[in-house]
Amino acid sequence: MNSFVSASTIAVPPEAEAEEVVRLTDVRRRFGTTPALDGVSLTVRKGEILGLIGRSGAGKSTLIRCLNGLEQADSGEVHIEGRRITGLSEKDLQPLRRRIGMIFQHFNLLSAKTVEENVALPLKIEGLGKAERLKRAAELLELVGLADKAKAYPSSLSGGQKQRVGIARALAARPALLLSDEATSALDPETTRSILALLKDINRKLGLTILLITHEMEVVRSVADRVAVIDAGRIVEEGPVWSVFADPQAPITQSLLGGIRPQLPDYIAARLSPLSGPEQILSVDMAGPAAQGALFADLSQALPQSFRLVHGGIDHIQNQPVARFFIAVPTRDSTLPEKVQQFLKARGARVEVLGYDTDHA
Repeated sequence: MNSFVSASTIAVPPEAEAEEVVRLTDVRRRFGTTPALDGVSLTVRKGEILGLIGRSGAGKSTLIRCLNGLEQADSGEVHIEGRRITGLSEKDLQPLRRRIGMIFQHFNLLSAKTVEENVALPLKIEGLGKAERLKRAAELLELVGLADKAKAYPSSLSGGQKQRVGIARALAARPALLLSDEATSALDPETTRSILALLKDINRKLGLTILLITHEMEVVRSVADRVAVIDAGRIVEEGPVWSVFADPQAPITQSLLGGIRPQLPDYIAARLSPLSGPEQILSVDMAGPAAQGALFADLSQALPQSFRLVHGGIDHIQNQPVARFFIAVPTRDSTLPEKVQQFLKARGARVEVLGYDTDHA
């Protein structure tokens, strides 16, 4: 077993430890008449990275606070490693909180303490001796790539280095669950990629369960195994990342994915008519095996001169091809659009009629 992983001090049913680290069942929390959480049910399995995404005010922060016991749900149940925490006293919550590590958007480092002192702080609070604290801090700084910064102060570090210190500190007490609360929102894109790669590496090396709270779909795409979308206090969609990206169902998910998935060019979208035109514009979404085949080559052979490619591309998410294309189908033969749609659907594509291009001759 990796030296960074140790058994919990809390008795955990073996089956819960093997399957679920977090389980929320119909959790509700109101502030006045406003529902912050409105019947949330969600699980996070051992060793997975779950991305919880939603806009500001969707309920992400309240959900985190219910997980670490800073907020008590009005109803429903919250389980951590198989133990029901709803209604526990502050004293009983303390050992449980040591099983949860937190990393924050603004790092929350103590400026008057060195890097190693910041990392070792949770262990000092636990009462561990200085030699053991510093040994553990050294191990963790090696893990996050900052072994040479142990004696430095936070003011001398870059934003990415500060977040690495925050990650090391969150791991100090050997948590079962790591909560990442918008941890890359204050970082530039290159630094964000390096931090997400570090989290993925830690997940693999330690088997650590991670719940990523974010409003950025690119963060979810880069590192998560599953994604859950929260809107107005409800989980409106969840599933494997590649599957949700390939076929988003909820309007909020479609909106959040707008900057990542190919979109119909604005100048074409602006001239679409719902009634008629020389070309029908279709969006074609495919994932998995359907996206790997020679779909358009087969279409051209079966129905010559039946379409032109307007825009689109293929991405790979979790080693799965995910494709989205926009094609224009001539309407001079009134039966052709339906034939094209049937052909594509029969081969596993999801097809949507967006309208008619009124300007293309």
